[in-house]
Amino acid sequence: MWEAMPPDTHTNSKDARHDGWQTLKRFLPYLWPADNAVLRRRVVGALLMVLAGKATTLALPFAYKKAVDAMTLPEGAQPALTVAMAFVLAYALGRFAGVLFDNLRNIVFERVGQDATRHLAENVFARLHHLSLRFHLARRTGEVTKVIERGTKSIDTMLYFLLFNIAPTVIELTAVIVIFWLNFGLGLVGATVAAVIAYVYVTRTITEWRSALREKMNRLDGQALSRAVDSLLNYETVKYFGAEAREEARYAAATRAYADAAVKSENSLGLLNIAQAIIVNLLMAGAMAWTVWGWSQGRLTVGDLVFVNTYLTQLFRPLDMLGMVYRTIRQGLIDMAEMFRLIDTPVEVADVPGAPALVIQRPSVTFDNVVFGYDRDREILHGLSFEVPAGNRVAIVGPSGAGKSTIARLLFRFYDPWEGRILIDGQDISHITQASLRAALGIVPQDSVLFNDTIGYNIAYGRDGAGMDEVEAAARGASIAEFITRLPKGFDTEVGERGLKLSGGEKQRVAIARTLVKNPPIVLFDEATSALDSRTEQDILTTMRDVASQRTTISIAHRLSTIADSDTILVLDQGRLAEQGSHTDLLRRDGLYAEMWARQAQESAEVSEAAE
Repeated sequence: MWEAMPPDTHTNSKDARHDGWQTLKRFLPYLWPADNAVLRRRVVGALLMVLAGKATTLALPFAYKKAVDAMTLPEGAQPALTVAMAFVLAYALGRFAGVLFDNLRNIVFERVGQDATRHLAENVFARLHHLSLRFHLARRTGEVTKVIERGTKSIDTMLYFLLFNIAPTVIELTAVIVIFWLNFGLGLVGATVAAVIAYVYVTRTITEWRSALREKMNRLDGQALSRAVDSLLNYETVKYFGAEAREEARYAAATRAYADAAVKSENSLGLLNIAQAIIVNLLMAGAMAWTVWGWSQGRLTVGDLVFVNTYLTQLFRPLDMLGMVYRTIRQGLIDMAEMFRLIDTPVEVADVPGAPALVIQRPSVTFDNVVFGYDRDREILHGLSFEVPAGNRVAIVGPSGAGKSTIARLLFRFYDPWEGRILIDGQDISHITQASLRAALGIVPQDSVLFNDTIGYNIAYGRDGAGMDEVEAAARGASIAEFITRLPKGFDTEVGERGLKLSGGEKQRVAIARTLVKNPPIVLFDEATSALDSRTEQDILTTMRDVASQRTTISIAHRLSTIADSDTILVLDQGRLAEQGSHTDLLRRDGLYAEMWARQAQESAEVSEAAE
């Protein structure tokens, strides 16, 4: 969906202030959705209700004036009583009609606002899932969610104020100027126009100053939230290091900075309100004093005083809200511009136009002279080449920092290599669709993160539309079915946030079952047993060997004992292929693999001796 969004031409600099017109230009398609005639008719209907309501409101002072003038006739005159009563009733009916039209307008327009908010939220959500892993590793989740929340909420508010406050106010101001000119001449018109201009100027000037304060508040608010989320997600780490006081101090510093910025913002609001009140009340006092003076000369009636007072009150009621409306729209533009900058983040890894789907006959994997690094000044893989034949079990080992996990990220195309190619069944993965590529790959990672849902949901997540029979079969294949049947709620057991209610081995088995549901021809085990105890590790290894049958598997491992029976072992050293061969062959060569094997064997012996 996000590809269809209007393009952006303004700067994406993090520190850039938003360009109001550019942001509004991107905002307008949500106000007038080109692909939805029903919503466009609702917008037109709402505008007609606005016009009807405004026409009714503009007619009310005439009825009020006539009623008051009728009451100034000699006491007891029957025609005067009848006329006054009729205009009073008309005035009351007009007020009711104004309320009726306003609420009908809201009823008609509500669907437009909700659909616009939904559409924008879906666009942002889809865009975030298309952004690269680099983006998600660099941004804090709390800040991103806050930007999305503020941006999506602002569209409904902006739609409402633009259509039902700014536009009607302009209409009413134009009508009042014409009415004052026809009834009282240019003097009162000039005073009203001057007051409105001064009001708008003061509001805009002070609000521009307040916008900088508001942007700072947003930044500090997001920082406070991100610190809270980060700390709570790492709850166990905080406890391990007794860092509760440090975390509280970091959060308190962020909230204190936000509170100071909020105080400045609210104080500036008070200054704005005072300035607006001075302008409004000066005009009101001057206009009414001029009307009283005209009455004293016999040129104007008592009804004219009421007439002027009512029109100015009606005019400045929305103008009195102009400060709030302007601030809201400015804030909405800031929030939406920040969200649009998020949306405009370049997609680092994208499908080439017209890319075909991956077609696998023999699930082989080839790295052909691959050069890659996460930063240009730090190369990780230096011309790495190797091949994983179809149906083979291949292991990748090496010291920390050798580039083992980088291979997994490149294979799933979270990043593209700087040079070289990665082939699956002879097809360059950079020239096929990412969806078809990832559909052919399965992974059991070192840290198997689960959704905060049921065991059944997490297993079925392997493939959209998986049935319960497939979930149960996968659980049996991952040797976790017996454990699940012992649980009171079985597959409906909640696993908690990130699966924390399950042990490490149980989470790994759920991850394996999830991969079995997906049933890919190529499976990657990325340090899948490194965090487990020896007994659980052996159980998981047995399950992994069963899963590997009739599949192409790549095992990234630190403990060499877990991959000794692999068909081929690739030994990486500083991003280069140092050795390859079977376990026996590599030991016979007495190279890096043999050195690593001897060191791990010695460590195991020392642990055994210490245990005795």
